[in-house]
Amino acid sequence: MKRFSIPLLFLAAAVFGLQGAAVLPQDDIESHRSCFHCGMDRKAYGFSRMMIHYEEGTSIGVCSLRCAVVELDANPGRTVKAILAADRTERTLIDAEKAVWVIGGAKRGVMTDRPKWAFATRTSSEAFLESFGGTIITWNEALAAAREDLAREVR
Repeated sequence: MKRFSIPLLFLAAAVFGLQGAAVLPQDDIESHRSCFHCGMDRKAYGFSRMMIHYEEGTSIGVCSLRCAVVELDANPGRTVKAILAADRTERTLIDAEKAVWVIGGAKRGVMTDRPKWAFATRTSSEAFLESFGGTIITWNEALAAAREDLAREVR
Protein backbone atom coordinates (compact mmCIF):
# COMPACT_ATOMS: atom_id res chain seq x y z
CA MET A 1 0.00 0.00 0.00
CA LYS A 2 2.81 2.43 0.84
CA ARG A 3 4.52 1.93 -2.49
CA PHE A 4 1.44 3.36 -4.28
CA SER A 5 1.25 6.45 -2.06
CA ILE A 6 4.31 8.22 -3.52
CA PRO A 7 3.29 7.79 -7.19
CA LEU A 8 -0.23 8.91 -6.29
CA LEU A 9 1.21 11.95 -4.57
CA PHE A 10 3.16 12.86 -7.73
CA LEU A 11 0.08 12.26 -9.88
CA ALA A 12 -2.04 14.52 -7.67
CA ALA A 13 0.65 17.23 -7.73
CA ALA A 14 0.80 17.02 -11.53
CA VAL A 15 -2.98 17.23 -11.91
CA PHE A 16 -3.32 20.16 -9.51
CA GLY A 17 -0.25 21.81 -11.04
CA LEU A 18 -1.79 21.61 -14.52
CA GLN A 19 -5.01 23.12 -13.27
CA GLY A 20 -3.05 26.02 -11.83
CA ALA A 21 -1.17 26.49 -15.11
CA ALA A 22 -4.44 26.72 -17.02
CA VAL A 23 -5.50 29.63 -14.83
CA LEU A 24 -2.28 31.62 -15.28
CA PRO A 25 -3.20 33.25 -18.62
CA GLN A 26 -6.26 34.77 -16.97
CA ASP A 27 -4.19 36.39 -14.20
CA ASP A 28 -3.49 39.30 -16.54
CA ILE A 29 -7.15 40.29 -16.34
CA GLU A 30 -7.07 40.51 -12.55
CA SER A 31 -3.89 42.58 -12.51
CA HIS A 32 -4.90 44.73 -15.52
CA ARG A 33 -8.69 44.77 -15.46
CA SER A 34 -9.11 47.96 -17.53
CA CYS A 35 -7.34 48.90 -20.74
CA PHE A 36 -4.45 51.22 -19.94
CA HIS A 37 -5.36 53.54 -22.83
CA CYS A 38 -9.13 53.60 -23.24
CA GLY A 39 -10.42 52.13 -19.98
CA MET A 40 -12.43 49.29 -21.56
CA ASP A 41 -13.04 46.19 -19.46
CA ARG A 42 -10.41 43.65 -20.51
CA LYS A 43 -12.45 40.77 -19.11
CA ALA A 44 -15.42 41.65 -21.32
CA TYR A 45 -13.04 41.90 -24.27
CA GLY A 46 -10.97 38.90 -23.28
CA PHE A 47 -11.00 37.64 -26.86
CA SER A 48 -9.14 40.73 -28.15
CA ARG A 49 -7.02 41.76 -25.17
CA MET A 50 -3.26 42.08 -25.32
CA MET A 51 -0.33 42.38 -22.89
CA ILE A 52 2.92 44.19 -23.49
CA HIS A 53 5.84 43.20 -21.28
CA TYR A 54 8.79 45.57 -21.17
CA GLU A 55 12.38 44.55 -20.53
CA GLU A 56 12.58 46.52 -17.25
CA GLY A 57 9.80 44.36 -15.79
CA THR A 58 6.65 46.44 -16.23
CA SER A 59 3.55 45.25 -18.08
CA ILE A 60 0.72 47.10 -19.77
CA GLY A 61 -2.68 45.50 -20.38
CA VAL A 62 -4.80 46.74 -23.28
CA CYS A 63 -8.13 45.78 -24.80
CA SER A 64 -7.09 45.44 -28.44
CA LEU A 65 -4.42 45.68 -31.09
CA ARG A 66 -5.41 49.31 -31.61
CA CYS A 67 -4.57 50.23 -28.01
CA ALA A 68 -1.40 48.11 -28.17
CA VAL A 69 -0.26 50.26 -31.10
CA VAL A 70 -1.05 53.41 -29.11
CA GLU A 71 1.12 52.06 -26.28
CA LEU A 72 4.01 50.95 -28.48
CA ASP A 73 4.08 54.18 -30.48
CA ALA A 74 3.95 56.30 -27.31
CA ASN A 75 7.05 54.51 -25.96
CA PRO A 76 9.52 54.09 -28.83
CA GLY A 77 12.53 54.12 -26.50
CA ARG A 78 11.37 51.24 -24.30
CA THR A 79 12.56 47.73 -25.04
CA VAL A 80 9.70 45.28 -25.48
CA LYS A 81 10.30 41.83 -24.00
CA ALA A 82 7.06 40.23 -25.23
CA ILE A 83 3.74 41.06 -26.84
CA LEU A 84 0.92 38.67 -26.10
CA ALA A 85 -2.44 38.58 -27.85
CA ALA A 86 -5.60 36.72 -26.93
CA ASP A 87 -6.48 33.76 -29.07
CA ARG A 88 -9.88 34.79 -30.51
CA THR A 89 -11.39 31.37 -29.88
CA GLU A 90 -9.81 30.20 -26.62
CA ARG A 91 -9.19 33.62 -24.95
CA THR A 92 -5.75 32.49 -23.82
CA LEU A 93 -2.72 34.71 -24.31
CA ILE A 94 -0.31 33.68 -27.05
CA ASP A 95 2.83 35.19 -28.56
CA ALA A 96 1.57 37.86 -30.99
CA GLU A 97 4.44 37.27 -33.42
CA LYS A 98 3.75 33.53 -33.64
CA ALA A 99 -0.04 33.89 -33.86
CA VAL A 100 -1.97 33.35 -37.06
CA TRP A 101 -3.70 36.68 -37.71
CA VAL A 102 -6.93 37.26 -39.62
CA ILE A 103 -7.91 40.65 -40.98
CA GLY A 104 -11.37 41.67 -42.16
CA GLY A 105 -14.47 39.55 -42.27
CA ALA A 106 -17.98 39.92 -40.94
CA LYS A 107 -17.16 39.75 -37.20
CA ARG A 108 -17.08 43.29 -35.82
CA GLY A 109 -13.66 44.37 -34.56
CA VAL A 110 -12.71 45.97 -31.24
CA MET A 111 -11.74 49.65 -31.42
CA THR A 112 -11.44 49.45 -35.22
CA ASP A 113 -13.54 49.31 -38.38
CA ARG A 114 -11.17 46.71 -39.85
CA PRO A 115 -11.01 43.74 -37.46
CA LYS A 116 -7.75 41.95 -36.75
CA TRP A 117 -7.85 38.71 -34.76
CA ALA A 118 -5.13 36.42 -33.39
CA PHE A 119 -5.35 32.62 -33.35
CA ALA A 120 -3.01 30.07 -31.84
CA THR A 121 -3.32 27.68 -34.80
CA ARG A 122 -3.94 27.85 -38.50
CA THR A 123 -6.78 25.35 -38.02
CA SER A 124 -8.69 27.66 -35.68
CA SER A 125 -8.10 30.65 -37.97
CA GLU A 126 -9.41 28.69 -40.96
CA ALA A 127 -12.52 27.67 -39.00
CA PHE A 128 -13.09 31.36 -38.23
CA LEU A 129 -12.59 32.23 -41.93
CA GLU A 130 -15.24 29.68 -42.95
CA SER A 131 -17.79 31.34 -40.66
CA PHE A 132 -16.89 35.02 -40.93
CA GLY A 133 -14.52 35.52 -43.86
CA GLY A 134 -11.34 37.58 -43.84
CA THR A 135 -7.73 36.99 -44.88
CA ILE A 136 -4.84 35.35 -43.06
CA ILE A 137 -1.92 37.74 -42.49
CA THR A 138 1.31 37.87 -40.49
CA TRP A 139 1.95 39.72 -37.24
CA ASN A 140 3.89 42.43 -39.08
CA GLU A 141 0.99 42.92 -41.50
CA ALA A 142 -1.50 43.10 -38.61
CA LEU A 143 0.67 45.65 -36.82
CA ALA A 144 1.07 47.76 -39.97
CA ALA A 145 -2.69 47.61 -40.66
CA ALA A 146 -3.44 48.70 -37.08
CA ARG A 147 -1.04 51.64 -37.49
CA GLU A 148 -2.72 52.62 -40.78
CA ASP A 149 -6.16 52.45 -39.16
CA LEU A 150 -5.00 54.55 -36.19
CA ALA A 151 -3.47 57.16 -38.52
CA ARG A 152 -6.83 57.48 -40.36
CA GLU A 153 -8.60 57.80 -37.03
CA VAL A 154 -6.35 60.67 -35.87
CA ARG A 155 -6.83 62.80 -39.04
